[in-house]
Amino acid sequence: MIKLQKPFIALWIILSLCLAGCSSYSQKTVAQKEQEGAAKDYKKINIDNYGENLVIKQKPQKVLTLGPNATELFIALGLSHYVIGNSLNNHSRGALPEYKAQYEKIPELTHGSATREAVLTSGADFIYGIDWEFGEGGLDKKELAGNGIKVYQNSALTLEQMYKEINDLGKIFQVEDKANAFVEDQKHRIAKVREKLKNTEPVNILVYDSGGEGVFTAGGTNFESLLIEQAGGKNIFSNIKDKQWTTVSFEKVLEKEPDYIVIHDYDKPSVEKKIEEIKNNPALSQLDCVKQEKFVVITLESVLPGDRMAYTVEKLAKGFYPDLFK
Repeated sequence: MIKLQKPFIALWIILSLCLAGCSSYSQKTVAQKEQEGAAKDYKKINIDNYGENLVIKQKPQKVLTLGPNATELFIALGLSHYVIGNSLNNHSRGALPEYKAQYEKIPELTHGSATREAVLTSGADFIYGIDWEFGEGGLDKKELAGNGIKVYQNSALTLEQMYKEINDLGKIFQVEDKANAFVEDQKHRIAKVREKLKNTEPVNILVYDSGGEGVFTAGGTNFESLLIEQAGGKNIFSNIKDKQWTTVSFEKVLEKEPDYIVIHDYDKPSVEKKIEEIKNNPALSQLDCVKQEKFVVITLESVLPGDRMAYTVEKLAKGFYPDLFK
């Protein structure tokens, strides 16, 4: 056996540590260079987000999607690997089949609305979230900005506004071609439904989110009213222009005589419970559409502004005009 002298062993250990350090430094330098190169390739973007100027100087790396509609859109655009957390899954009945596997891999930040503490400690640098999560009683965008978190608010009230949101995300995350292709596919599918409905008269629709002292329903500026219109219907409370969501009396519903009732499906109460409430209500039970069980069930996330525009228009149209879409 060869015995090594102590000075030689000490020198060997020092050299080994130096080589390991050099290797680590070399790897770190390569990673840093790649990141710096990516940053140099990124051109500063100025985006109008519903009246607020959003300045993006580098591509976000850690995203929170607040709302199942926001989360699904990121998956649809091939951006799920940027998402470190999502929220509002209490408003979800599960992702569309084509997005389900990727959706389930995304960590849940909060099941309901995102809390201030959860967001600020998440390490996120960007949020794409539905507008009701911000402002009074919600997240403070100024505080988020002070913590290095950019916010793009999801507030679309028209198809064109939603198409712009999609294309804006395409610019921010450098997937413009994919975003544009997605928008064109949505337009094409909706146009096909509109073509089938060109000789029909709109049917009158009551949106039933929940009951109680009246019916909690969608107003005229609600994105859902637009989707109903594209599907050949008319929200009977589309004349309410100052509120997206509102409660109306049962008597007002009777006056409007809806042809169909669109029922929202989310965590609770269940759809079955809601239908039971409608049938047992002294006023609503008088409606012909209730007697004939003309109910069209749609998941709540499907009527929020996001990736499901064409899907929802197709589903609603099949419910309103079953003979046309056999």
